[in-house]
Amino acid sequence: MASIPSLSASSPVSNMHAFAAFASERSGLDLNSWPSLYQWSVKAPGDFWGAISDFVKIIWLTAPSAVVFQEPPAGKMRGAKWFPGARLNFAQNLLPRPSLQETIVSHAEGGRRRFLYASELREQVAACQASLKAAGVTKGDRVCGVLSNTPEAIVAMLATASLGAVWASCSPDFGEQAILDRFGQIGPKVMFATKRYVYGGKGFDCSEKIRLCADQLRAGKTLRSVVWVDHLTGAGKEPLEVAGESWWSDWINPANMCGQPDALTFEPCAFEDPLYILFSSGTTGVPKCIVHSVGGTLLQHKKEILLHSNIGRPGVADFDPASRLLFFTTCGWMMWNWMASALACGAGLVLYDGSPVAPDANALWRMVESEGVTAFGVSPKYIATCKAAGVHPQRDFGLSRLKWILSTGAPLLPDQFEWLYAEAGKDLHVASISGGTDIISCFMLGNPMIPVHAGEIQGPGLGMAISCWDAEGKPVHEGRGELVCTKPFVAMPVGFWNDPSGEKYGKAYFDHFHGGSLGAAEVWRHGDYVEFTGHGGIVVHGRSDATLNPAGVRIGTAEIYRVVERQDGILDSVAVGIDRGDGEEVVLLIKLVPGRIWNKDFEDHLRQLIRKELSPRHVPSMILQVAEIPYTRSGKKMELAVGQMLRGEVVANLSSIANPEAVNAAATVRSTIFGKISARKP
Repeated sequence: MASIPSLSASSPVSNMHAFAAFASERSGLDLNSWPSLYQWSVKAPGDFWGAISDFVKIIWLTAPSAVVFQEPPAGKMRGAKWFPGARLNFAQNLLPRPSLQETIVSHAEGGRRRFLYASELREQVAACQASLKAAGVTKGDRVCGVLSNTPEAIVAMLATASLGAVWASCSPDFGEQAILDRFGQIGPKVMFATKRYVYGGKGFDCSEKIRLCADQLRAGKTLRSVVWVDHLTGAGKEPLEVAGESWWSDWINPANMCGQPDALTFEPCAFEDPLYILFSSGTTGVPKCIVHSVGGTLLQHKKEILLHSNIGRPGVADFDPASRLLFFTTCGWMMWNWMASALACGAGLVLYDGSPVAPDANALWRMVESEGVTAFGVSPKYIATCKAAGVHPQRDFGLSRLKWILSTGAPLLPDQFEWLYAEAGKDLHVASISGGTDIISCFMLGNPMIPVHAGEIQGPGLGMAISCWDAEGKPVHEGRGELVCTKPFVAMPVGFWNDPSGEKYGKAYFDHFHGGSLGAAEVWRHGDYVEFTGHGGIVVHGRSDATLNPAGVRIGTAEIYRVVERQDGILDSVAVGIDRGDGEEVVLLIKLVPGRIWNKDFEDHLRQLIRKELSPRHVPSMILQVAEIPYTRSGKKMELAVGQMLRGEVVANLSSIANPEAVNAAATVRSTIFGKISARKP
C-alpha cells in the first residue's frame, strides 16, 4: 500500500512515554522507542502486564505474587492464568476519593445539566449497594439496566461491581423482544429501567415495555426488584402500585443504610471473576452473552485510556481536572463500559443522552467547549453528518481544551481525518480505534509515540500480538487478510454464558484457523479484513464475513465507502454481494443528503471514480438510492442483514436493528435488483 503523508506528528510527552521510561528502568532494557516497547510487550507477557499493573496503580485487596502469567495448555490460547491468587474489586478502582470535584457531568436532550461531585458519587454508590444487598444481591448474581446514558447508570453499575455481582445493560430504545433475548438468558435479580427519554425532539415512555419484560423475567423466578429512573424530571412522583418496584430516589435514600452512610464495602474478586456480560448484535440469531472479567477489563481499559489515549494520569486517588472524556454512546454499546473506566484514570466524565444532532449538528461540539472536554469520542457516521451539515466546530466554538478525538464503530475514512484536522483543530490527535464487544476493548488504536496517517489506525495495542493472515493461515506481509491475535491477552472473555463446555466460545473465535500454519494451535480470528502498512499502520477493509468476491477477487467493503462517502451529496452507503447464479456481483445502496437529486450523470461519475481510484472489479454492477441504511444498535452497518434482505431471506433477529424502517427501504429495491439480473441472463 502506498505511503500516506502523516497528518499529525507524535507527541513528545505523554503517559505512554512515561511508561516506556518506567519499563526500561524496571527491565534493564532500552524500551523508549515504540517498536522496542511493543515487541517486548508481546514477547514477555508476564513482565509486561506486571509492569502495566504497577504503573497504572491497580488497587489490590490481596497483592499478586511474583507470578503474573501462567501459560495455557500447549496449543491453546484459552486457559491462561493472570495474577493467580490476587484479589481486587473493580468499583474500588474506579471510585475517586471524596472531594468537591465535578466527577460526572450529565446532559440529556429535553433535560437539564446535572453533576455529581466525587463525594456524592461515593455516597450514591454506597446507598445503592445497601439497597442491592437488601434485595438479596450477592457475589455472582446478575443485575441489569435498561438505561439512558446518565449518572444513575454509572452508579448502579459501580454498586453492582462493588458486591462482586455481574452487570449487563442495554439502552431504552431496545424493544421488548430485544431486551428479553438478552436478559432472559442471564436471570437478573434486579433491573434498573429508564422511565422516559427524549430522542430527536420526541418523547418516549418505557413503562409498558419494561413491565412486560419484568413479568417475563419474574416468571423465570429470578427478578425481585425493578428500579425506575426518571432523569428528565428528577425524583419519581407518581405512586408505584406494582409490588417489587421502586423509584431511584427511594432506592438511594441514605435512610436505607441503617445509620451507616459511609458503609461502602468492596467484595474481593479473583482476576478472572465475571464483571460484565455484553451481548453480540444478534444479527444471526439470539445474541451471544459474552462474559468479561474483573481484572482483565480493568487492566486493559487503564492501559488503553491512560497510555494509548493519554487521558488522565496513573492512580485513582488523585482526580485530574485537566482530563474530561465525552464519548457519544449508549448503555447498549461496549464503549459505555470503556468510557466508565476513565474514572479509574482520574478523568471526569461528560455524559450525553439523546440525538447527537438535536437541536442541530453543533450540539455536541457546543458541549465539548462549554464543559472543557479534552477527549471526544465519536463515530465515522457522526463525522459524516457534521461534514454534510457544514459544521465548523473550531471556528464557531474554539474547542480550547480539546486534545484527542477517538473514533470507532467503523473505519474512519481519509477525508474524515482531513475534515477533523481542518475543522476541529490542526493540533489534535485523531485516533481511529478498533476492537469490539468480543474483547470489550481494542486490538488496535491510537498512540502518542508515532504519527497519525489519514485512513489508518496507528497500530496495535500494547500486549496484543496481532497479525494479518491469508486463508491458509500464513502471515501476509504485503496485502490484505484476516486479523488474528496469536497470543493470550488479559481482556479475552471468560467465556459465554450458559456454555459450560466452551464449544460456542471456541467456534466463535478459535476454530477458523485450526489446521493452518500453526497446526492445531488456537488463534483468535476476529473477523476483520485488514492490511498492515509499511510504516506500521493498519487499514481496516471491513468485516471479513462481509467481504465481496466479484470474479473471485476479494474486496473489502470499506474500500468502496472510502471513495463513495467523501463525495458531496452522499450521506451514507452500503455494499453487498449478490449471487447471480454464475458468480457474485456488487450492489451499492446510497443514501443521499436531503435535497440532492439522483440522476444518471451522478451515477456515472461514481462509477468512473471507483474505477479510477480502486479498480474495474470494484465498480458495482448496480447503484441504487434508498431512504435509509440499516445499522446495529452499536452503530455498525448491517451488511450481512442487507444481503439477506436483498436475497429475500429472513433476517434472523430484526430486534438488533437500530432503525427498523431501513428494512423496508432495502426491500423496496429488491425487485429492481433481481429484475436487472434476470434481464441480463441468456
